[in-house]
Amino acid sequence: MPNEALVAQVKHIIGMAKSGQVEQAYAAYKTLFESKEFVTYSVEDRRTAIKLVVNAKIPPVNPAQHIVDAHRAAMRPLEEMIGEKGDPNDFLLLGICCLFIGDEKRAGNMFRAGLNGERERNPQSDLCGALMKWVAAV
Repeated sequence: MPNEALVAQVKHIIGMAKSGQVEQAYAAYKTLFESKEFVTYSVEDRRTAIKLVVNAKIPPVNPAQHIVDAHRAAMRPLEEMIGEKGDPNDFLLLGICCLFIGDEKRAGNMFRAGLNGERERNPQSDLCGALMKWVAAV
C-alpha cells in the first residue's frame, strides 16, 4: 500500500503541473527527492514517484534548468535504490537522469549494467528491449 503522505505530495505536484505551473512542479519534485522523508518510503513508492519525472523516451537536446535540476535530484535516491535492490528498472531511470544532466558516459554505463541484470532475470522482457535501445543510443 503506497504511503499516504507521499501520494498526497505527488497528487499536489501533478495538480500544479496540470494547472500550468510546470516549473514549480519540477521544483516540488526536486524538493521531494531531496527530502529526508523520501528515503524512508519503500523502494516501489520511490520508484513510482521518480518515474513521473524520469519518463523520457528521448531526452531533449537543451532541457530547461528546472527539468535538469529535478533529474539531478532523482539521482541520489536512485543510486540508493540500486544499492538496496539492484533492480534494472532503477539503472534505466538513473541512466536517463545522467543523459539529462549531460553525462553520456555514465548513462551508457547505467544502461549496460541494467541490461546485464535484466538479461539474467528475463532476457525476453520489455525492459530488456528498452535497455538495449538506450545502450544503442549512447
